[in-house]
Amino acid sequence: MKQIVLKATKRTVGKKSDVKNLRKAGLVPCNLYGNGTQNQIFTVEAKALMALTHTPYSHIVNLDIEGESHLAIIHELQFHPVTDACLHVDFLAVDDKKPIVIDVPLVITGNAEGVKAGGKFYQGVRKLRVSALMANLPDDLTIDITSLKIGKQISAGDLNYENVQIVSPKGTVICAVRATRNSEAAASEDKAE
Repeated sequence: MKQIVLKATKRTVGKKSDVKNLRKAGLVPCNLYGNGTQNQIFTVEAKALMALTHTPYSHIVNLDIEGESHLAIIHELQFHPVTDACLHVDFLAVDDKKPIVIDVPLVITGNAEGVKAGGKFYQGVRKLRVSALMANLPDDLTIDITSLKIGKQISAGDLNYENVQIVSPKGTVICAVRATRNSEAAASEDKAE
């Protein structure tokens, strides 16, 4: 899995006005907790954080908090409802010797047989939650849909990857090919002949 380095500066607990001033200065307040580490509060530059928040990929974050290095993943993001500016980030400390649970993007490959026959392709989710050791975490999960026919679907329970356990519910529909009026009409003409 891709790693990214973020430089951070420690901060102290203050009033709401202090946090607002940090945001006006282009900084985002953050927390780091979990995995036996002491809770830490700090800030990162909003522009540097965009490399994490404005990408479809998930990353392992190497936080450099004034010389202290911590491995972490994003646990929760809060955005402004109007401007979409990042308001707050919670980071969860991780260990490279323990399994990490993280969302991984999906990559769909191939041309479905059902689409060639007139069906419509539908993708239900763009990411799946997986658990694996840091060394085994993939950048993305590839799904081949070449043999997907009209009325068929691929769910999370149908997938299997080496050294990666899928944590998303097994019934989660990833993609399907649905019948359209044209495909139904063509099927009924074939039956009539």
